[in-house]
Amino acid sequence: MKKLILLGLILCKTAFTFAQSTKAPAYPLITHDPYFSIWSNSDNLNASPTKHWTGTDHSLIGMLKVDGQTYRFLGAPITNYKSILPAGDEVNYAAKYTETIPSADWMNPNFDDKQWKSGAAPFGNQRGVSKTLWLTNDIWVRQEFTLDNLNFKEPILKLQHDDDVKVYLNGDLIYTAGCCAGKFLYLPMSNEMKSKLKKGKNVLAIHVKNTGGEALLDFGIVEKAINPAETSIQLATQKSVKLNATQTIYEFTCGKTDLTLTFTSPLLINELDILARPVSYISAKVKANDGQQHNVQLYLGASTDIATNTSAQVVKAEKYTSNNLNILKAGTEEQAILKKRGDDLRIDWGYMYVATKTGANVKQSISSTPVNPFQSTGTEVSSGKRLVLNTIVDMGKITSSQKEQVIMLGYDDLYAIQYFGQNLRPWWNNNGTTSIESQLDLASKEYASIIKKCEVINETIYNDALKAGGEKYAKLCELAYRQSISAHKLLKSPTGETLFLSKENFSNGSINTVDVTYPSAPLFLAYNPELMKGMLNGIFYYSESGKWAKPFPAHDLGTYPLANGQTYGEDMPVEECGNMMILAAAICKAEGNNDYAKKHWEVMKIWADFLTKEGFDPANQLCTDDFAGHLARNINLSAKAIVALETFTQLAKEMGETATFQKYDAITKGFVAKWMEMAKDGDHYALTFDKKGTWSQKYNLVWDKVLNLNYFPKEVFDTEVKYYLTKQNEFGLPLDSRATYTKSDWVIWTSVLANDYKDFEALVNPMFEYAIKTNSRVPISDWHETKTGKMVGFQARSVVGGYYMKVLEQKLKNK
Repeated sequence: MKKLILLGLILCKTAFTFAQSTKAPAYPLITHDPYFSIWSNSDNLNASPTKHWTGTDHSLIGMLKVDGQTYRFLGAPITNYKSILPAGDEVNYAAKYTETIPSADWMNPNFDDKQWKSGAAPFGNQRGVSKTLWLTNDIWVRQEFTLDNLNFKEPILKLQHDDDVKVYLNGDLIYTAGCCAGKFLYLPMSNEMKSKLKKGKNVLAIHVKNTGGEALLDFGIVEKAINPAETSIQLATQKSVKLNATQTIYEFTCGKTDLTLTFTSPLLINELDILARPVSYISAKVKANDGQQHNVQLYLGASTDIATNTSAQVVKAEKYTSNNLNILKAGTEEQAILKKRGDDLRIDWGYMYVATKTGANVKQSISSTPVNPFQSTGTEVSSGKRLVLNTIVDMGKITSSQKEQVIMLGYDDLYAIQYFGQNLRPWWNNNGTTSIESQLDLASKEYASIIKKCEVINETIYNDALKAGGEKYAKLCELAYRQSISAHKLLKSPTGETLFLSKENFSNGSINTVDVTYPSAPLFLAYNPELMKGMLNGIFYYSESGKWAKPFPAHDLGTYPLANGQTYGEDMPVEECGNMMILAAAICKAEGNNDYAKKHWEVMKIWADFLTKEGFDPANQLCTDDFAGHLARNINLSAKAIVALETFTQLAKEMGETATFQKYDAITKGFVAKWMEMAKDGDHYALTFDKKGTWSQKYNLVWDKVLNLNYFPKEVFDTEVKYYLTKQNEFGLPLDSRATYTKSDWVIWTSVLANDYKDFEALVNPMFEYAIKTNSRVPISDWHETKTGKMVGFQARSVVGGYYMKVLEQKLKNK
């Protein structure tokens, strides 16, 4: 009875507060797609610069001037550097290099390198990105440079390398590292290292060994640029932060005023035209807290880094008015549309926009980073590097009555994805006739109604999850909502089909990876199956068009943002076959008809035949948990194949294909019985068919329960859950007996196997503890250590949509 009373008391709650003693791993601010994505990685919004999910600065600065005193509430000053020896992101410097093993004295200043080749940085194997192609295993590079003086206090080695590197300065080894750094490292030089720099001629000599995959080298020497102290700026006092599905809301005290700052990215999962519109709102509501009247001005600065891949890229910026909006616009000079692909990349084509309603109280400008924008009198600029788009709004006299100012951030990527050789525009401009200005105008005019729609979605998401799994589970679902949706790009295919293409964030950068779609699916199945179709349509097309001729689905469609065909180096036959069949059937269940399966029935029959032959006892191959390596006779992968055949069998029955149903029903029932016999290991089921004394999460079985297929008896789930509860650590259930790390999405799937609510709660609650206690300050990682709560790898991935499996179970109960 106490539990029921508690649920009743909190059912109307639509957002949860992270008090200052707890935290989210990172807080979403602007979230639309894998490129237009800005986060705060600190508990206090003004404690650190805001960042793209990759960790690169995408700076937003917010200040409030109250009766002449300035308070910073958003962001922090970014570190700027002055070049001593420019790297390749600034100038195309020439260096000597060889790919043949040189003599032992190659790093010495007086070494004769006249026979070496000359090339421009960066060196690497990425065509179109690397200025000098390096396609062998090793490269040795020498750059000679002259210093006229040594008047710098703290020189810093600026270096990116892939893979192993050794750096020599004037013949002496100053740095060595294994593995890789895909973005620039800024490595302070010790006094000893600094002493090796000379007035006059100097030589940097670097050896890099490529151990596999991408190859890269670029380097320079910099020092921190000196900025005037912010002596006149105080930090606003943050009182709270709240998260709901579409918003992050902060409360501040700025002297004698209180500020409510709300970031709204209206990712309305049930309204695709609004979800696809690349415009977010920043709302500042100010009121006096002392009963008096105060003069208040609001400032927002947005770095043009938001429209670049690196801060060294030159941008052009302008200001203008349109549709009663003051608008700032910026983008790179180069505009290399869809020229780069990869993981740790940001968009450097298209244009960012900052807009607010016109008025005599609004002043916009473009400048270098101001220390205090209310006092800055610097010359306005229209091009350069790392510019700032400034908006100052005089909010007038502020009393105890709250006054609101809304500023919009938008992004027009012009062309978003290359799809089998054809450049596709984003959903909102599919026909090429819709301007970003019109989208900003609509966003401004519809602000009030969109906020109300967001509030409805916020309540729906929270209350559905609360009803399904309780308060902690509901908080996890809120945390996952924007991250999962914004890891995709929404478009239409050349034939008009929905495409909702994921980027495999910080795992390898693939686009539309099937085994990323699979764990992400519950959120989209629960709330909009059309988006689920958009995650499968491209893969179906790839097979049905004949472009992919194998009897199982592809792993991916390419490397984001180029969807021209699989680029992953290895197939996952059973994995991807099972994923596609299960999800196609789940769409039919969610929609209440079998139209989607009928459309793709011929290729699904090929896949069902493949699983019949190869799925039950899988050969040595990768599954979605490819980080754990190849595994033969994988029992959980076998379960996926069986459940996929269950879904195919059920579809055949519902579609009146009696012979097909009878054939696969007999096969599937036989597989289930054989699986239970071969997988049994005393009080649980093993990791592989041939290794007793092992175990693994059988998360793939959840679809048997959620889709009400009922081929596996309830005792299998009960047996596994009981065993799992004996294997938990502080931050959850390990993935299997091979390691102590886990995947939080799979833990939540596994928890849905529980038939007792207390068991479900026992498995889910450690995932909540991980979310609020981890010191890995990134958009929540789905791969973490269960003993420490630290991320192992991956961040900002769409797979946290899998947290909605319990919600999906509840929604499908009556279908």
